[in-house]
Amino acid sequence: MQHDDSPEPSEDGPRADAPDPENRSGGAGENLADAGEPSAGTGERVAEGHDEDAAELAQPSARVGDEPVAASAGPVGEGESEGEGPEPSAGAGEGSADEGATAAGGEGAAGVPQLSEAEAEIAAQRALRERIERRKAEKTAPVEAGAKLSGQAADLLAAVRAVESGAKSGDAFFASPAPAPRRVAPAPAPAAAPPRAAPAAGSVAPPAEAVASVRAVLAEGGAPETLAGSVAGALGEQAGQVLRDDPWQLLAVPGVRPEQADGFARALLGAECGPGDERRTAALIGWLLERAAVQGHTALESGAVREALAGYKVPDPDEAVRHAVAEGVVLVFQDSGKDGGAAEDADSDEPLEVLLGLDRYALAEESLADGLARLASTFDKEAAGAGDWDPGPVPPSAAELIRAVAANGLVAHTGGETARAEPAALVTVARARGLRAYAASHSADGRRRLAAAVDEASAAVTVSGLLAGTEGPGRDEDGLFALDLLVVLDAPQLDVETAAVLVESLADGTRLVLSGDPGVLSSAGAGRVFADLLAARACPHIVSRTPDPGPIGELVSGIGIGELNQVEAPGKEVVIVPVRDAGEAMHRTVQLVADSVPRAFGVSTAQTQVITPGHGGSAGTRALNAALKQRLNPGPGRFGGFDPGDRIAYVPAPGRTLPGTVLSADSEGLHLDCEGTPVVVPKDRVETAIRHAWALTAHQATGMRWPAVVVVLPGDAAQALTRPWIYTAFSRAERHLSVVHGVDQALPRAVTGIPDRPRTTRLRTLLQPPAEQPAEEAAL
Repeated sequence: MQHDDSPEPSEDGPRADAPDPENRSGGAGENLADAGEPSAGTGERVAEGHDEDAAELAQPSARVGDEPVAASAGPVGEGESEGEGPEPSAGAGEGSADEGATAAGGEGAAGVPQLSEAEAEIAAQRALRERIERRKAEKTAPVEAGAKLSGQAADLLAAVRAVESGAKSGDAFFASPAPAPRRVAPAPAPAAAPPRAAPAAGSVAPPAEAVASVRAVLAEGGAPETLAGSVAGALGEQAGQVLRDDPWQLLAVPGVRPEQADGFARALLGAECGPGDERRTAALIGWLLERAAVQGHTALESGAVREALAGYKVPDPDEAVRHAVAEGVVLVFQDSGKDGGAAEDADSDEPLEVLLGLDRYALAEESLADGLARLASTFDKEAAGAGDWDPGPVPPSAAELIRAVAANGLVAHTGGETARAEPAALVTVARARGLRAYAASHSADGRRRLAAAVDEASAAVTVSGLLAGTEGPGRDEDGLFALDLLVVLDAPQLDVETAAVLVESLADGTRLVLSGDPGVLSSAGAGRVFADLLAARACPHIVSRTPDPGPIGELVSGIGIGELNQVEAPGKEVVIVPVRDAGEAMHRTVQLVADSVPRAFGVSTAQTQVITPGHGGSAGTRALNAALKQRLNPGPGRFGGFDPGDRIAYVPAPGRTLPGTVLSADSEGLHLDCEGTPVVVPKDRVETAIRHAWALTAHQATGMRWPAVVVVLPGDAAQALTRPWIYTAFSRAERHLSVVHGVDQALPRAVTGIPDRPRTTRLRTLLQPPAEQPAEEAAL
């Protein structure tokens, strides 16, 4: 690994022929190899321990006004500090956000909230979960092979298709004229018009009367009237009366904080309200659990909830929790712990920690566990001809995977980037046997790499496209996927709700393979599906023996096991660029992307990706994107903060990032080229759904790879580093990795001493045999 330690950054940056005075052998250098002192443990607190980008992707996007809720409450959605939450794209205006949740509030012309695609999809999934629960209550016998789902999958398909569609807006989009659009490579199948990314109709917009009623209550309580549409959408047609009776229901709107809801309640209720008001404590508990879900938890320890309530001046947290359980605000369990790790303690004398959870995540985990067990138990080896599968001339790990899938309905597979060829070989062999086999990846970039490895490119799809019905085999008359084998790559990116919907759409006896790299960051949404499946040992687990090649592969493999090793990099595949402060980090990053990497390695700026820990801070994505835009594509931001040629990231739904380029804008919206696919984003969604993307966070970059990657580690990002973050960021590079290094010993400490930030989930326990599961707690 080349170590660039020049005291002053030169105009040329790191040179391919530059000598290395401190590491002539080309090793990793002392900056990376010296582990230093192990870091002190950091206590887990409620809703902490998750990358700010995951919070952004997991929270429905909307915006809140700047008016104060009450004199003592402060502005709703006050400014974001580094590591807390999302910001809109730099060119679209810096808005306010709240600890990983974008503030809510924007309305349509008629006072009706314009729901984001993420909110609509979540609403559709909630409706599906309710149907699943009703079906479970009606059935006492196991699901028979071929049994119908009573139309719920068909309902889901209709809802998701509605998410992907939308009426065109007739309003003028921008005042300034749009330049001539760029020529885009034609799509394989010509379309009449680009797909329009409009707000979806996953739920019915509240009537104007409800919005007007809420607006009057908000004005009386001193809250921004721009919240009216969001409140009406969250609380229903009687939202005005509900809010008047229980002002703390304002916390149902993303971005509103407890102190702001308290100020609103005081303005409405006066001396009638107090810190121990049951309405307040119930709303606080629900808010805490929703906030924890943004951090990846599907439940929280009751002790953590009580501690958090005490921090909000609740006089009797125990009574508050009992009341919330009695009122059905939360469910109570005693069957898991952080990272699902309490199951092994079931036989110990110490009592298990009581967990509190929201019904939507509890139902999703239970449905997913039941679905996985159903697939494993309904698979018929004899009928499937398990003994007839001939893997043919494939690598040993691929042959092992093929034999395991031939004999089992549910299989887990782990490995790095090179190991993706093994699921591809499995799909090829299965298709040769006449099976309807498909492989789904997390991103369009992953699908493209997968398509190059399978025998038929059409067999490679994305998870989102498969669920939406725009990719893959479609659904049969029962609403189930018309396939015999589904391989899901990038499985660590599956959140529990998406995984539940996916598994519910598979017919009895279908083979399912979950494959992924266990070292990467977990999903942007709640849950840790893949890690829980592996920990529960609920199915055969095939570990690939195919390592990633080259110096980058060697470096990343060491990081995966907690070692920051020196690697030989004779071709300067890995270069370390030490910096003293954030200003120098910014300068060297721009220099690398614009000059050094293209000249030394022949990789264009379009093929070079910058990755940094967060959006805020002195060298976060906002600052880096502003500097890179000024150097690579300067312009006034004439189209809502963007110019033609700007490199962008479009987020159509939580956890999905589509890289693209701005083409133009007109009355239809902002026209993008997302890797060859034309997309039109309406004006009202530009600010919340699009960012500049010369620089991304590691969560945004998950599932994608680039020929060259520049990882920026400014000094103020040291606390955000974990082993999975570093593993994910470094492994995005194919040919060249530059590390702009300003965190000193925080990097080796993170690799060796911070394996992951734990998530509290229940899936691992639910996947274990019933005899091994501890009983649920009936009461606190």
